[in-house]
Amino acid sequence: MEQFFDRFKIDCSPKAHDSHTIVKGGIRITVITPCLVRVEEQSKGKFCDEPTQSVWFRDFCKPEFKVNESSDTIEIKTTKANFLYSKKLKKMIRIKLRDGRVVTNYKSGNLKGTCRTLDITAGVITLGDGVISRNGVAILDDSDTLILTNDGRILPRKHKEKDEYYFAYGNDYIGATTDLYKLTGHVPLIPRYALSNWWSRYKAYSQNEYLELLERFKTEEIPITVATVDMDWHWVDIKGKFGKDSHKVYPHQNLWEYVYDVWSAGWTGYSFNTDLFPDPAGFLKTLKENNYKTTFNLHPSQGVRWYEDQYEEMCKVMGQDPKTNAPVKFDITDKKFIENYFKVLHHPYEKMGVDFWWIDWQQGTKSPVPGLDPLWALNHYHFYDNAKDNNRPLILSRFAGAGSQRYPLGFSGDTTQTWASLDFQPSFTATASNIGYPWWSHDIGGHCMGKKDDELYIRWVQLGVFSPIMRLHSTNNEFMGKEPWNYSGPIERIAKEQLRLRHKLLPYIYTMNYRTHTECRAICEPMYYAYPERKSAYECKNQFFFGTELIVAPITEHTSSDNNMAGVNVWIPEGRYTDVFTGRIYCGKRFVKMYRDIENFPVLAKEGAIIPMSANDRDNDCSNPAELELLVYRGNNTFTLYEDDGETLSYQNGAYLKTPFTVNENGSTVSFTIGKAEGDATVSPEKRAYKIFFKDIVNGEITLKVNSRKKTASFKKENGTLVVLLDNISATDKVEITLENCEHLTNKPKKQDLIETIAKYQMGNDKKGLLFTDFLMKEKPLPPMAENFSGPVEEILALYRG
Repeated sequence: MEQFFDRFKIDCSPKAHDSHTIVKGGIRITVITPCLVRVEEQSKGKFCDEPTQSVWFRDFCKPEFKVNESSDTIEIKTTKANFLYSKKLKKMIRIKLRDGRVVTNYKSGNLKGTCRTLDITAGVITLGDGVISRNGVAILDDSDTLILTNDGRILPRKHKEKDEYYFAYGNDYIGATTDLYKLTGHVPLIPRYALSNWWSRYKAYSQNEYLELLERFKTEEIPITVATVDMDWHWVDIKGKFGKDSHKVYPHQNLWEYVYDVWSAGWTGYSFNTDLFPDPAGFLKTLKENNYKTTFNLHPSQGVRWYEDQYEEMCKVMGQDPKTNAPVKFDITDKKFIENYFKVLHHPYEKMGVDFWWIDWQQGTKSPVPGLDPLWALNHYHFYDNAKDNNRPLILSRFAGAGSQRYPLGFSGDTTQTWASLDFQPSFTATASNIGYPWWSHDIGGHCMGKKDDELYIRWVQLGVFSPIMRLHSTNNEFMGKEPWNYSGPIERIAKEQLRLRHKLLPYIYTMNYRTHTECRAICEPMYYAYPERKSAYECKNQFFFGTELIVAPITEHTSSDNNMAGVNVWIPEGRYTDVFTGRIYCGKRFVKMYRDIENFPVLAKEGAIIPMSANDRDNDCSNPAELELLVYRGNNTFTLYEDDGETLSYQNGAYLKTPFTVNENGSTVSFTIGKAEGDATVSPEKRAYKIFFKDIVNGEITLKVNSRKKTASFKKENGTLVVLLDNISATDKVEITLENCEHLTNKPKKQDLIETIAKYQMGNDKKGLLFTDFLMKEKPLPPMAENFSGPVEEILALYRG
């Protein structure tokens, strides 16, 4: 047993050095960084130096600080803030920040974090606090967490009282969240396959139905890399199969337990439903042969019952008489149960082909250990168990509090299929970075209820493409499947294009995955992370950074029948931004309401953006591509592509490759360089082809050098912009492309753009002429009219303002 539990031992440094602490009776204050202070209050003077469920690392480099003590107060002065604590009141009474702000209310202005689940919600809900605040100070309260022991157990604190962390970072939100990760644990590097498209549905598929469905996706050339099988992989109708008393589990402690047992009698299961899956091993083998990774759904709360295939073995190892037919009780606090829960119930299926588990815990927060939420324990144990055999671990589960970033991925639950649900998800996803939770996976398209709305579906798919995880999902209602071919012709086509785009984006998203792992930066971040001093950055909640190169502003409202467009108010920071779909170029430092038809939504590339993409968008191969496409926007920037094998832990031993791309603009000259890669070249193809799209350059005089030798450049025009083609480039080659006397792409002529836009308005032709002819032909002011007609015009006019 002890050898088995070695896998759950954590790498941590929970004890701060004594020189970082001030102890006065039942009070201990630890200075962790110049902006981060821990305050413990213990009437018995027994302080916590063990790792807790949230906090694993307290031994940071020693910050410089001075302590001034009076009869009542302890004042700590660091290079960034002054902390004043009252011994009499037992509270932090004041924090003065370096910018002069004095903060006494540590709850006001909090920019929030995330929540456990969005189950059966429709729109905005209350979120827990994050560690950043507009007033400059936020608290992480660790008082109620349990401690982790060296042998893998989770136990209550011996002396539980106050344990709080004061984040006094002012407007340095990135500094605050970075130190939150250092305090609670880094984000693992997730497998590459998880970043493409997932298929998921709560539906009782048969083995053949599921394989035929995936074959249909393949025929339609829609890349799917993760096959999710919901609870019907095991027996669910247990009363029909095993008798009316088969659902009884334990003596019910309350009415809720009784209701739950009756309502969800078959949710827990470990035996394949052989009526649906007559050849489980063959099913999983076929998935593996076709390059799918597989996850199965779990609801483990009801233990192991007498009809399960593993019942006798579980009874034997747990010392229980199988003749009694009594369930083997689920107890995630019992070491013996934990070991056999994995060895008997899960490892055989993993050997058969299950790659990771979807832990769908919805059964409350109680366990035999007071204060231990079974969800947290399941996340912790499953993630560490999945790391065996050099496997890069993964789970899909709900958020269980600060520190949950250590156990990706997050499953946000059964959202309702409504516009209100869609409208909340962009800000919900980005705001989660405030509590260090970067990898939310939503039910794209909505899970249940609502009504059929093709436009809602495609807007959700568009959001999903630029979300951390892209997982289509729905309930078992026969009419709610999220397959693109279940929607009208134009919507089907757009959905396919968007799902292919997600797969193409793998090189970019995987590099952002590495950035999250090493730099503690979420792929989706609020605008105020980069612009904390700008009021506008707080007024565009549904807009977010998608990695280092893009800003995304999803459309979350229905199109107007007046113009067949929908609008979203977009804040554009300083600089030049280009919409990757429409090609429109915007100047920054302003709000612009952008209008798009159902085909598009605002995705803005920054000045100098470099976006690596795979040329493959038709099958589910997610290996490092032999043909790489680069979208390059003029400006000055460097982007370093990160690659490894995508699945194992070998990157920890140096098996990775970094390839730098650099763009520079100097007047009418633009240069682009592919630098020599650093690292293990064996993780990428020996030779690579590049297709470099200079997205805002129409023409130029091209000079190409490979390893300082001039080469004849191969190029072409595509959609009005310049494309340079390279072949047989190795990781050790240096490529230099110089474009001189460049002709830059510009916005369409104003009049042309206006005519094309107004022509789409759904209104009488004569009325249209009366309203717009003088405006277009004589440049008279736009007459008063409804916003649905004036708004798209105003957006075009904004393109030509300084």
